[in-house]
This record gives sequence, structure tokens and C-alpha cells, in this order.
Amino acid sequence: MMLKLRVALHLLPPLLLSLSAAAQAGPEANDFPTVDRVLYVQECMRNHPGPFYEMVNKCSCAVDAFASEVKYDEYVTMQTISNGMSIGGERGGAIRDVPSLAPELKKYRALQTKVQQSCFIKNEPAK
Repeated sequence: MMLKLRVALHLLPPLLLSLSAAAQAGPEANDFPTVDRVLYVQECMRNHPGPFYEMVNKCSCAVDAFASEVKYDEYVTMQTISNGMSIGGERGGAIRDVPSLAPELKKYRALQTKVQQSCFIKNEPAK
């Protein structure tokens, strides 16, 4: 009995250390804020109408896949560029006319296509 206790006490520090490292990996693991995940799912569902629970799951899958591909700050930059490109008139031109933003927009659209395909979201325009 005493030997088992000694072995258990000997193994306890490495076990706690590994559990601590696993717990710390969570926050460092590129997690998007909940509100941004919700907004992404809502926009996805608006752009891809279908059965409610099916689309909630597919769009949630898509945002999770997106979060696994890019850091949150990069996502915000790409989404801002994409949204800015859709602004009409002179205000939108301030973003559309910047050639250095085109690669980010291209990457964002490619990632959108990739995550939608991986989550079985049909790329049909909203009606």
C-alpha cells in the first residue's frame, strides 16, 4: 500500500504539469470570440437558407473550420476588407482601389469556399 502511494505521489507532479499544459493550450488555440461566431453563423444562415437545425450545424461547422485556418485578427482584417469592397460609391472605392488588399480578399473568398465545402454548405445565393 505504501509503495503504491509513493508511486502515485511520484507521478502526480508530471501528471499535473501535463494537465496544466493541456488547459493552457485552450486559450492559445486560436479561439474566436463567441459574439463573432454567432454573427458568422447568422450571416451564413441568411446567405444559405435551409432547414433551421441543419443550417445552424453546418454554419457552426464552417466558423469552427475558419477558426482552425486563420488567427482571429487575420479573420477580422479579411472580413473588413470583404465588407468594405461591397460598399458602393466613393467610400467603397477607397478600399476597392487599393491593390494590396486584393490578395487578402482572394484568400478570404478561397477560405469561405473551402470551409463551406467541408461543411456541406451549398454555394447557392440567398433568395
